[in-house]
Amino acid sequence: MYSIKRISFFILSLLLFQSIYAQKRIGNETHEQKEKRMAWWTHDRFGMFIHWGLYALPARHEWVKRWERMTNEQYQPYFDMFNPDMFDPKTWAKQAKAAGMKYAVLTTKHHEGFCLFDSKYTDYKATNTKAKRDLVREFVDAFRAEGIKVGFYYSLIDWHHPDFIVDGVHPLQPKSEADSDYAKINKGRDWNKYKAYLRNQLRELLTNYGKIDILWLDFSYPNPNGHGKGKNDWGSVELLKMIRQLQPGIIVDNRLDLEDYEDGADFATPEQVKPSELQSQYGGLPFETCQTFSGSWGYFRDENSWKSDHELLTLLITAVSKSGNLILNVGPTARGYFDYRAVRALDSIGLWMKYNNQSVYGCTQAPVDFKAPENTLLTYNALTKKLYLHLMQYNAGTIILPGYKGKIKYAQFLHDNSEIKYQPVADNSNDLQIKLPQKPNVEIPVIELTLL
Repeated sequence: MYSIKRISFFILSLLLFQSIYAQKRIGNETHEQKEKRMAWWTHDRFGMFIHWGLYALPARHEWVKRWERMTNEQYQPYFDMFNPDMFDPKTWAKQAKAAGMKYAVLTTKHHEGFCLFDSKYTDYKATNTKAKRDLVREFVDAFRAEGIKVGFYYSLIDWHHPDFIVDGVHPLQPKSEADSDYAKINKGRDWNKYKAYLRNQLRELLTNYGKIDILWLDFSYPNPNGHGKGKNDWGSVELLKMIRQLQPGIIVDNRLDLEDYEDGADFATPEQVKPSELQSQYGGLPFETCQTFSGSWGYFRDENSWKSDHELLTLLITAVSKSGNLILNVGPTARGYFDYRAVRALDSIGLWMKYNNQSVYGCTQAPVDFKAPENTLLTYNALTKKLYLHLMQYNAGTIILPGYKGKIKYAQFLHDNSEIKYQPVADNSNDLQIKLPQKPNVEIPVIELTLL
C-alpha cells in the first residue's frame, strides 16, 4: 500500500505534468500580439461562407459523392459539364456587403477534391473545365474591391486523389468495415504523396493570392479503429508552422486536431448548433458559429427547410451576445449565381443591419452586472459605453430592467433614434421599467441604452 507521502508526490507530479502539457505551444506569439492580430475579426462579427463546387450540378448536397457512394468515374460528368456561365463574383461581393458581412470565406477545394483555383499539382481544377479560368482569383479580386476581407476554405479530405487513403467517411468505404477489405481498397495508395499534395496546394493558396485573412481547414476525425484521420496523419503541427510563416497575420480555425497545443487554433467552429447551445468560450477559444440558410452547405435544389429571417437574425444576435461571430453560408447554383431564396434572406438581413449594425460591430457580451430581461438579448460596446437590448419577442407592455437604476443616461430605438422613456419601478427599487410603444416595422427592434 502507498504511503500518504508517496501519494501526495504522485498527485503533485501529475498536476505538474498536466500543467506542462497544457502549455505546449507551436509558436511564440504573446497574448497581446494575438489580440491585435484578431482585432478586426473580433470587431466585424459577421461573415459569408460560400460552398461551391461540382456538387452544385447534382444539386443534392455537397456530400452527394459520399452519400450515393459514387466512384470517380460516376462523378466525372459533373466535371465535364461544369460551366458557370453566370458566375459574377462582383455581384456576390455586393450582395455580401449589402447584407452587412465584413469578410467572406470560399471553398477553394471541398471533400470532392475539385479545385476552384489553378493548381499546378492537379488537372482536377476549374481551368480545365468549360469555365477555363481561376475562379478563386476572381473571387479574391471582387471581394477585396468591396473592402471585404477574404478567406479560404480548404478540405483536408480528398475523395478524388488516388493516394488519399480510403477511410470511414470515404465514398469507397467498404460495407464490411473489415480491416482486410480496407487493405484491399488501399493497396497501392501512397499517403506520403497525398501529404505532399496537401502541403503544396496550401502553399499555392497562401502564396499566389496576396494577403489572406482567414484559413478554414476541414476536417479532422481521428478514429481508434484506424479508419479516420487526425493531426499525425495531416502533419498538422508542421502545416500550421508553414501557414503562419507564409501568412503571419492569418486567422486559422480549430479543425487540425491540435487541441493539445495552446496556440493550435485561433477560433472554435460550432457548426449548425441552435442559438441556445452557443457558449461564450470553447476550450478557451472565441467562436465563429457556421450556419446555413437551409440544411445543406452546397446548392440543394429540392431542400426546403430554410430558416426564417427571424431565425437568422437570432443566430447573429445570439453569437454577438456571447462574444462570438456568425459566418452564414450561401451555396451558389451550378451557373454561378445565388439562389433566389438566399438572395431574399440576404436582403432581409441587410435591411435589418442597415439600421441596427451598431449593436453588432465592435460588440461583445454584456458586463455581468447587466442582466437581460426575459425574451431579450444584450450586446455591449465597451468603447462607446452603449448597451443594446434586442427585443426578440415584442409584446406591448412593460419591460423590467433589473438593477439598472442609476446606470442609464438615455434610451432610444436604434433604428430611428426615437426616445424610449423609462422610470424606476418604485422609490426603493434598483430596477427600471420601460413601457414599450407600438411595435415598429423592424423584424427585431433594438433599444440602445447609453450608460452613465
